[in-house]
Amino acid sequence: MNYLPPSKCSVCGSELLITRMTCPNCSSEISGSFAPCRYCALNDKMKLFLETFLKCRGNIKDVEKALSISYPTVKGLLEELLAALFGAEPEKSAETGASSILDSLEKGEITVKEATELLSRL
Repeated sequence: MNYLPPSKCSVCGSELLITRMTCPNCSSEISGSFAPCRYCALNDKMKLFLETFLKCRGNIKDVEKALSISYPTVKGLLEELLAALFGAEPEKSAETGASSILDSLEKGEITVKEATELLSRL
């Protein structure tokens, strides 16, 4: 049985480094210092979101339906995923953010309460 490797040290929480790989066919082993892929280090929540996002071909409405979550939650998870994969979140101006929130409200993608919450965070 194959298990997913841990990405963090259980003692100190640091990123783990892959140091040995084995061929399942011939049992050859390679030792060294190998960096894990950035997607392997995602937690289960982010992996599920990424899989769903890709299956839905990036269509946020379809992601909403597939995961039974709201538009702002999908947007928040997308920002969280981008931050986990590429570092710090890109800066957004308050004006651009407010415009996007109001557009979503106008399209009926979010409720007035959700829009108010999002606007108060800007």
